[in-house]
Amino acid sequence: MAKNPLFELYEAGTSVWLDYIRRSLMTSGELQRMIEEDAVVGMTSNPTIFEKAIGGSSDYDDALRDLVHAGIPDEEIMLNLIVEDIKLAADVLKPVYEQTKHKDGYVSIEVLPRVADDTQGTIAMAHDLFDRVGRPNIFVKIPATDAGLPAIEQCIADGLNINITLMFSVKVYEDVARAFIRGLQRRMKDRHPVDVASVASFFVSRVDTAVDKLLAQKIAASTDPTERAGLQKLMGKAAVANAKMAYQAFMRIFNGPEFADLRAAGASVQRCLWASTGTKNPSYSDVMYVEELIGSETVNTMPQQTMMAFKEHGEVRPSLLENVEGARQVLRELAAAGIDMDKVTSDLRVDGVKLFADSIDKLLEEIANKKQKLQQGSGGAHEAQLGTLDNAVSTRLEQLEQTAVVRRIAEKDAGLWKSNGSTQTEIRERLGWLQVADRMEERVPELEALRKELVGEGFTDVVLMGMGGSSLAPEVLRQTFGAPSGGLDVHVLDTTDPAAISALEKAIDLGKTVFIVASKSGTTLETLSHYRYFWQQAGQKGGQFIAITDPGTSLADEASRRGFRRTFLNPPDIGGRYSALSYFGLVPAALGGVDVSG
Repeated sequence: MAKNPLFELYEAGTSVWLDYIRRSLMTSGELQRMIEEDAVVGMTSNPTIFEKAIGGSSDYDDALRDLVHAGIPDEEIMLNLIVEDIKLAADVLKPVYEQTKHKDGYVSIEVLPRVADDTQGTIAMAHDLFDRVGRPNIFVKIPATDAGLPAIEQCIADGLNINITLMFSVKVYEDVARAFIRGLQRRMKDRHPVDVASVASFFVSRVDTAVDKLLAQKIAASTDPTERAGLQKLMGKAAVANAKMAYQAFMRIFNGPEFADLRAAGASVQRCLWASTGTKNPSYSDVMYVEELIGSETVNTMPQQTMMAFKEHGEVRPSLLENVEGARQVLRELAAAGIDMDKVTSDLRVDGVKLFADSIDKLLEEIANKKQKLQQGSGGAHEAQLGTLDNAVSTRLEQLEQTAVVRRIAEKDAGLWKSNGSTQTEIRERLGWLQVADRMEERVPELEALRKELVGEGFTDVVLMGMGGSSLAPEVLRQTFGAPSGGLDVHVLDTTDPAAISALEKAIDLGKTVFIVASKSGTTLETLSHYRYFWQQAGQKGGQFIAITDPGTSLADEASRRGFRRTFLNPPDIGGRYSALSYFGLVPAALGGVDVSG
């Protein structure tokens, strides 16, 4: 089998880890397949991942039933479920751990967010989790809070493998690296082995999400075309520049005198682990945070969709050492534009702890709900009685499993449909809907904030101007949910009938209406006609207009030039009639007050 880009990535010095866990990955053999075919040599987990895995599947129902019957508290049930997954993953990864001489083959388990600001509580929980799992190839994840730093040093000194998480700042990274070194120095002083493993998880894409939001606000407020263009050029640049500075700090610290004695004693470096590497902005490359962060002694932990995207079209080059001065210049320009990176990264760390705490709360709530159903006898997986069709259906399902149809669809394997190369390329370029839910989930807070912003400014209505796939989902959602409280009244305009346009205009207050111009190509004649008409009728006010289109279209250019309030660039690999869960469906739904968070 020819090596795919994931193996090339590993050979370039960046270990491939999976940022996901679910029991069926281990029990079905899928994790073993990924080790063999996708160069996976490690796994990470966090409270949000477990919330989705346990709350969103029936994988855990049998184990949950046993734990409920044992009468133990909900948090203990949760920890039992999590620890069992970590054990299973560690066992599958154990051969990798041995083959790589303990460099890879790890799975991570995180201390609960409630101890994030409690040093002694963190130390105690780290030891408890390490002992519960009872495997050498695990990392305990500790957040890089002020209270976490001394806990990291102590746990390293105690001989625990530690993954330091929720790092966004280069300064905090340097503090973490030195806490690791101090912990090893204490072990060396006490004549203990210094073969303790550690990775420093530096979060990436969330930095761009936060900085891009601030840049977008500055762009919208600026009337100077030159200033707007300069700000626009900085979009999507902060995260990689920030990470490159962290890597420079890594090389300076671990190749310098601070680590020299430990290196001589056989200690391994604390590798940089790039986390949050799924692309949050659909207009950016889906492998951006992998391709731009390749270098020796690093790890990239990826969501499944990012890993499959890189397997399909990723390109490997030593990018972490490219244009380092350009990265510094980006950060200088951001500072000159008024973007305070210290504040951005500090806020992200606080928000990260809260996000994980919220996930634990949701998971405990889900466990309580499942517990209640099980106690009532209504929980567990459903079974279908198909009568005379049972054998035929079972045979067909076995065939689908044997040929890995579901996995191949998820991997955008166009060979399932056609063998012609050019046709396969065209098919793959239309399969973005497979990951659209995951890609858009991170955008939900932004859409909800936009709704609150518009309602707060006194807007009452929103007109969606689009044809075909650009209007079908908004129309269905409008008819299904009506006008929920707290949202704008959504009107869908997908006709050129003069009477319908006139009736719509009479039904709204032009001064209190937002207009969404939705066109994948950016050239849909009917939609542009609607837009130009209402642009004039509404007084040519960019703040009342929003565009949804693909990257690089003439509509996107015009929206920027005319100062539209927002331009949402949709993933270009999603066809119009598959776009319900993309910006084309979610923007009007969110503005209309629909709970798009699920």
